Amino acid sequence: MEIELLEGERLDRIAGTELQIIQSSDVFSFSIDAILLSRFVQVPIRKGRILDLCSGNGVIPIALTTRTQAQIVGIEIQKRLIDMARRSVLLNQLEHRLSFVHENVVDVQLEGSFDVVTCNPPYFPTNTKRDQNMNEYVAIARHEIHCTLSDVIRVASRYVKHGGRVAFVHRPERLTDLLNEMRVCKIEPKRIQFVHAKPSKEANIVLVEGRKEGRAGVTCLPPIFVYNEEDRYHEAFLQIYEGEFRTKVGM
Repeated sequence: MEIELLEGERLDRIAGTELQIIQSSDVFSFSIDAILLSRFVQVPIRKGRILDLCSGNGVIPIALTTRTQAQIVGIEIQKRLIDMARRSVLLNQLEHRLSFVHENVVDVQLEGSFDVVTCNPPYFPTNTKRDQNMNEYVAIARHEIHCTLSDVIRVASRYVKHGGRVAFVHRPERLTDLLNEMRVCKIEPKRIQFVHAKPSKEANIVLVEGRKEGRAGVTCLPPIFVYNEEDRYHEAFLQIYEGEFRTKVGM
């Protein structure tokens, strides 16, 4: 299906898939954080409901359609990003499985519960305008302007069903905040995985999955290294990031 691209927009392939997504250098573009979360979270294969909070241009929900037949709903506050996400859905002919709601996550009202909730939230608490990116789209995506970490965890807990999974990607320096808030909201952390730029570098991304009303006990998965010490992509990272697509095209 042909989709009109607006000025400054482009089509990018979502890593590990043959799906395309509309992006623009004028707004926040997705990074490896979102793709890694879409690979990390455990999802039902054939049925169920998935909710994605702070969806941006829709990369996590769109990527998840390659792993599950579940119905997926994405929530995003920025109108321009919602428009891009909806056109990407049409581009990939996913409108029967994926929809987006234009709303602040703290105000959203949805019917029913979800088997899985995912979220790539704004990472940085911001007290002053001086600390924020000058690009408003980027500032809203990266800084806690319209929702805080506590907000998104509370909303995730509200909509995930008993025993359902909730998965976040965040910065390691916020890990204590993340785990504490999850427990306050009755989401028990169950799986943690750190991501490092190189084996010799400190982790700069953390992936966390919990279960609503789950039993105590957490598993720390082997770390992911994006590059090796020769500044080439780490083989294990490519297997996760490109997955089946990489095998198919013989990368």
